[in-house]
Amino acid sequence: MATVNVDVNGRTYAVGCADGQEDRVRQLASEFDVQVRDIATQVGHVGDSRLFLMASLILADQLQDMRGQLLKRANAPAPAAAAPRAPAPNNDGVAEALNAVAARIEKIAQAL
Repeated sequence: MATVNVDVNGRTYAVGCADGQEDRVRQLASEFDVQVRDIATQVGHVGDSRLFLMASLILADQLQDMRGQLLKRANAPAPAAAAPRAPAPNNDGVAEALNAVAARIEKIAQAL
């Protein structure tokens, strides 16, 4: 198991991840940092735990919306003259990485 140092809201956190997933975790942490900083500019300093919780809820909401859209597309009848669609990309790695980040955030929040 690898360990990656990521910066979120000006603090560095060590995060464990599967070997070979280091760049992906850094990318996810960077996107999470953008979300946390955006919330911090809107609500002010309310503590990292609350900022992380709010950012996580916003990202979870976005993920749920995207899943709903994908489900609608998957269940929609294909037009008769439409060309076959390419297979949907495999999002298992993204979901796994998000779950790992969420678990780490929960551990950080419990430690505070």
